[in-house]
Amino acid sequence: MAFKTIFPYISFMKIKLSILLLFITIGVHAQYIIGIGTKWSDEFTEWKIYTEDEELEGEITMRWQMQLDWTEWDYTIGNESGSIRIKWKDDPNQWEISGGDEIITARTLWKDDPTEWRITNNTQTITLKSRWGNNFNEWRLKNDRYGSFDMAMDWEGDPREWIVEDDLDEEISIHLKIAILFIVTFHSSPKF
Repeated sequence: MAFKTIFPYISFMKIKLSILLLFITIGVHAQYIIGIGTKWSDEFTEWKIYTEDEELEGEITMRWQMQLDWTEWDYTIGNESGSIRIKWKDDPNQWEISGGDEIITARTLWKDDPTEWRITNNTQTITLKSRWGNNFNEWRLKNDRYGSFDMAMDWEGDPREWIVEDDLDEEISIHLKIAILFIVTFHSSPKF
């Protein structure tokens, strides 16, 4: 008799626990980026990504560092990873970012003008723009359809450290955010 009165309570607790775990899982996927900086102070081939969670860091690394090949990169953040490569050899106007189950394309709006980019995964499209034309110290999204994402050099004129204000909707994947980080840091960094 006691088992029958407890059974509905146990089922109710299982449902509450399942809902709680669902919300926790959704919260884990929302990774808000707060900054990015070079791993070493004298080179731009390895970058560390910082998130709100101090224990969750990521990195973007040049794949062929010994050859100083700027056309292929790899990234990881948490359990996510992917690659970044130039779409057409010797044409920095288009990049392809592959991660998770997404292929993201980043291309300049105007040929050979790196101040404005259209980044899309064929479902969501954002336009990233240098805030002050040819001054690459600050970048932001052109519209706020999916929220806002602003990047600014920590010290003006020093592209080694960036402050990020990531207020993008949760529907924007970490891979799309990595695409934004990469385009900004790549085009703001000196290439030796």
